[in-house]
Amino acid sequence: MTSSLHAQNVVALVWDFDKTLIPGYMQDPIFAAYGVDAKTFWNEVNALPAHFARAGVRVHPDTTYLNHLITYAHHGRFPGLNNARLRELGRAIAFHAGLPEFFDTVRTSLADLPVEIRVEHYIVSTGLRAMIEGCAIRPFVDGIWASEFIESAPLPGFGPSDAPAVGGTISQIAVAYDNTSKTRALFEINKGSNRDDAIDVNATMRAEDRRVPFEHMIYIADGPSDVPAFSLLGKNGGSTLAVYDEQSDRSFAQAERLRHEGRVEYFGPANYAPTSPTARWLILRVRQIAQRILDARDAAVRDRVGAAPKHLG
Repeated sequence: MTSSLHAQNVVALVWDFDKTLIPGYMQDPIFAAYGVDAKTFWNEVNALPAHFARAGVRVHPDTTYLNHLITYAHHGRFPGLNNARLRELGRAIAFHAGLPEFFDTVRTSLADLPVEIRVEHYIVSTGLRAMIEGCAIRPFVDGIWASEFIESAPLPGFGPSDAPAVGGTISQIAVAYDNTSKTRALFEINKGSNRDDAIDVNATMRAEDRRVPFEHMIYIADGPSDVPAFSLLGKNGGSTLAVYDEQSDRSFAQAERLRHEGRVEYFGPANYAPTSPTARWLILRVRQIAQRILDARDAAVRDRVGAAPKHLG
């Protein structure tokens, strides 16, 4: 009889950030702090792919804004912008109703179960990791996948004993997440490579050895840009939820279209107050997944442990 590598007793909620956990974009506090018009910045970002294409250069639309933030920082629009400043500005991020308290509410919703089943919350975003680290929801989160900056890059000839330079202004992109690379984060959660450096996300692994099976995951996001992640979970038995802005007919129609096309199981308002349909559906689904875990354990016990002998009548 073989044993599995993990207990598989985790229910993972994987969250997009912008428009899912917050009403707008996390970068808004940057523009407010430096007196920069956000609309002008994003218009420039949207024009960059065509601008570079005229020179025969292709850029990725999801991550072009990262380089433009660096350009603004080095041309006096965001003077002194670094990771510490981004974490500080993250404190100004305002969340949808019910957050961040809802993250703990989900965890305590399983307190009555006879065995420990853990709830873990993860954020997977094309936004800025430093800002998420500085915001109010960080203490409730078990892991973050988001874009990062380098401040002072090592110069040519640096040695292994040289201490990394910290401070200064953001100068390079350390890692950039786009909408398709979000699926890698799901595989890392699935295999447990986010918890154990010895596990390579590209290594083969039996289904019973994976730390969080896809069917134990729920992915929550707001729009078509998350279709790759929705699709990965949908094809592997996971749960998917699209949220919409309660004040926007366009946002509502977008979420309903995702449901109509079979991209998501359910859609609801981006409101996580206890009585909202979104909060109630998420807690219901978490409990349903937890019950499946318990049922599977009971079935395994019955399969592996024989019946005790009894006196014959």
